[in-house]
Amino acid sequence: MAYLLCLFSIIFASELSFCACDVGDFTPCLQFFYRSWPSKGLSGTPVCQRYNNQYRFASLYSRPRRSPWFSAYVYGVPLGKRPAASWKYEPQLAYPEANGNMALFPPGPLDPTVVESQAVEPDYINSSYTRGHLNPCLHHQLHEDRISTFTLTNVVPQKSGSNDGPWETLEQSVNKTLAAYCVGKAYIVTGVMPYKQKEHWIKNKRVAVPEYLWSAYCCPQFNNSLPQHLRSAFPTYAAIGRNDRNSTEEIVPINKSAKKQFLGYDVRQMTLETLEMYLKQRFNTVVSVFYEKCMESK
Repeated sequence: MAYLLCLFSIIFASELSFCACDVGDFTPCLQFFYRSWPSKGLSGTPVCQRYNNQYRFASLYSRPRRSPWFSAYVYGVPLGKRPAASWKYEPQLAYPEANGNMALFPPGPLDPTVVESQAVEPDYINSSYTRGHLNPCLHHQLHEDRISTFTLTNVVPQKSGSNDGPWETLEQSVNKTLAAYCVGKAYIVTGVMPYKQKEHWIKNKRVAVPEYLWSAYCCPQFNNSLPQHLRSAFPTYAAIGRNDRNSTEEIVPINKSAKKQFLGYDVRQMTLETLEMYLKQRFNTVVSVFYEKCMESK
């Protein structure tokens, strides 16, 4: 299916009702974007991720790659232990008339239409890649919000050296920073950058592997008594992480003193402007992550 450029208007709504547009339209879940303004510049299928009849976050899904370009969510200070993984899929990617709730994979043979429409659990088994959350359960408070992140429409193939190493460190660092100093809502968008020359795929050529992961947050209201080392981290901050230890060091340099299992999976933290510069170079189009770069109106 050809990509369609997603252009969305700014829509404000005090109450959101469920509709048959959970796939293909961000309108029901604009609350997960700063100023109700979905990130611009990337093409794909909008998915309003709904679990137990409530919208939890939003993803821009790539059907040809069978993985998301990005997921967008509102940060919440986590409570309790990490929930057990219960992997789900998005029925409406296979059947437009289906219930809008994400669903658990059923036991037994998989529906061929579902398999064709999106990634399924066998894609990741023995693939040498982990299921890397773009929207991590660590960044949510409510138990059901955390459970909802375990859907394959929210994950990409990620090397364990990244997922269990520098990228996890980044997620923990963002968690501590926002929990301590963000006094209003914090909006996060986390996405991927494909390989520049040729797509890479996991074992069965169904799910595309990103060369880099990226993430940015927007916290327009924050504690004015920031420590010196965090003053550049508000209202926005961003990062790019390596998902291939053999990539060049043009975007993210390698820490040669890193532990062996994490060597080559470094994360470089940067300004939002620098991130958008690299996204423009990689996608050959202007990518705007937040409305007016997360600058509050005077």
